Amino acid sequence: MLSGRIRPVDTKEITLEAESVAAARARAQAQVPAGWAMTDVAVTMAKASVMISLSARFARRDGATDIEAEDMASLRALVPDGWQLLSVRES
Repeated sequence: MLSGRIRPVDTKEITLEAESVAAARARAQAQVPAGWAMTDVAVTMAKASVMISLSARFARRDGATDIEAEDMASLRALVPDGWQLLSVRES
């Protein structure tokens, strides 16, 4: 018997502007929903501008659950669309 740990793979992207990198990051961090984590951040500054543009990607990190099956093929078949298999162990 195999046990697998799965979680949703939802992502969200935002773009915002601020006067500094620290202010942009703080604004982005304030928009991270509970159970999510900021995974990617890109900062740019346009020529002749004092504003910083920040693009951030968030990924869902909550909602993990366990599934069980007799073999690896059956375990993979149990993973719903929009979810990913994180780990597998023998139970």
